Amino acid sequence: MILFRKFRVLILMVFLVACTMHIMIGLLPKLEKRGADGGDGGCQCAHHAARESQGWGKQRARAAAAEAGWPDKHTLRILQDFSNEPSSNLTSHSLEKITAAAADRTESFRRTRLSAGKVEGHKPLIGEASGGRTVPARGISRLSALFEHPLYTVDLPPLTDDDTLFNVNSNIKSYPSAAESQGWHHEEGNGEDVFSPNGEVTAEPYPNWLRFHIGINRYELYSRHNPALDGLLKDLVTQKVTSVGMKSGGTQLKLIMTLQNYGQALFKPMKQTREQETPPDFFYFSDFERHNAEIAAFHLDRILDFRRVPPVAGRLINMTREIRDVTRDRTLWKTFFISPANNICFYGECSYYCSTEHAVCGKPDQIEGSLAAFLPDQNLAKRTTWRSPWRRSYHKRKKAEWEVDPDYCDKVKQTPPYDRGTRLLDIMDMTIFDFLMGNMDRHHYETFEKFGNDTFMIHLDNGRGLKKSTHLRLQLLATEEYRLSALMEESLLHDRLSPVLIHPHLQALDRRLKLVLQVLAGCIEKEGYVNVVEEDLVRDTTTHRMQGHR
Repeated sequence: MILFRKFRVLILMVFLVACTMHIMIGLLPKLEKRGADGGDGGCQCAHHAARESQGWGKQRARAAAAEAGWPDKHTLRILQDFSNEPSSNLTSHSLEKITAAAADRTESFRRTRLSAGKVEGHKPLIGEASGGRTVPARGISRLSALFEHPLYTVDLPPLTDDDTLFNVNSNIKSYPSAAESQGWHHEEGNGEDVFSPNGEVTAEPYPNWLRFHIGINRYELYSRHNPALDGLLKDLVTQKVTSVGMKSGGTQLKLIMTLQNYGQALFKPMKQTREQETPPDFFYFSDFERHNAEIAAFHLDRILDFRRVPPVAGRLINMTREIRDVTRDRTLWKTFFISPANNICFYGECSYYCSTEHAVCGKPDQIEGSLAAFLPDQNLAKRTTWRSPWRRSYHKRKKAEWEVDPDYCDKVKQTPPYDRGTRLLDIMDMTIFDFLMGNMDRHHYETFEKFGNDTFMIHLDNGRGLKKSTHLRLQLLATEEYRLSALMEESLLHDRLSPVLIHPHLQALDRRLKLVLQVLAGCIEKEGYVNVVEEDLVRDTTTHRMQGHR
């Protein structure tokens, strides 16, 4: 009996000791912070990093204090939905060098264009905020000349209500909760009355992300000269980040960022240098996603005139102020730590590559990444997910059916939805796009349900028979005047993280384009032009302009 009582006392003492240690551990960050605030000794950089890494309780209190200005959760969810899956990685240059080099190159390029413009009436590039079209001075802007080429001025068929994703008038009726929200934020000091704080209609009542959504139609995500596109790319880089959370699912870390104007974007941090190549023995599903590949994919898609990749922009993110301090995701917050090099790091939670060994680290807390604009919420614009007929096996020893069955293509052509319309031709477009990008991981694609089978395929997750219009544009981009690598280099100059691609990447685009054209030439010689290339261009005899059809 005495032994039993002693045993009970011992258990009670162990319990009390455990509770005391738990309380002390919880108080330790506050005590350390109080001691750090009162001391002046030690390395200032390390001192600052340690001070910034503490205090979940304080961050929660700060978040609670800001709750009044936080948009309604239902509003945010109904306004937007993630559908894009861009990429992640680490840069080979210091962030200071990248910023300086990008600024110098962009400024030099713009000065050259401006000086030429004074002589020849040159207008800004499409990529600039003005959105104006231009016929440039010779040798100054290949990109502007490309977008003025007849192949890039082909008219779409007239749009009806059935051809537009949303039917709207001067009011925001396609997004009911937008009108009921707390009002668009107005950015102080920018001189643009984009958002009305009281809900009244102004000269420009919609934020750029909503204008992008409203512009989606049966044939394209955005028009060639959509005035909202440049504004949206600018918003992705400059808008204040108000909230951050982890995107569920997926093999690698992705963050959903909410911006001050209620827009949302998918952020993929940088994990590899631009020069770092994938080892040849790696499987296609084992490589890191690359943030610069996402940025380059958007620009390549526009140069090919597909316009099927949602807008993507590169951004420098302060991991302390723009992720850790604004997240409400405790799981994400708990993964932040300070590395031995006194850099702020975090690793989040995902299926693979989310551990201290694969952490994302800043310099000391600045990190590159890609931000991809969301597509409309699926509650408002449902999308259908299709399994690609030419997806990989995702097995280390087995090959996919299309790799071993010589009659596989004939079977696909007899199977809906590939037995009619342009779906199979769009698959060929996507295949060429993926080959130019080096993306071997296209397992699914999506379409908007409203448009049925007669619509384009959305090109998402770009971290890794042919229509005549596509064939002609590929031939054009292989000429010296419109060389693909030069066009990509010029287009990417406008991105905040320029240079996005290194020279070997640009050279690879030209080399792969040449291979594509060689294969097509062989097919045409063997099967005949009309059996390989599908006519999709019709000349309008009244306007003498080329008109596309689907």
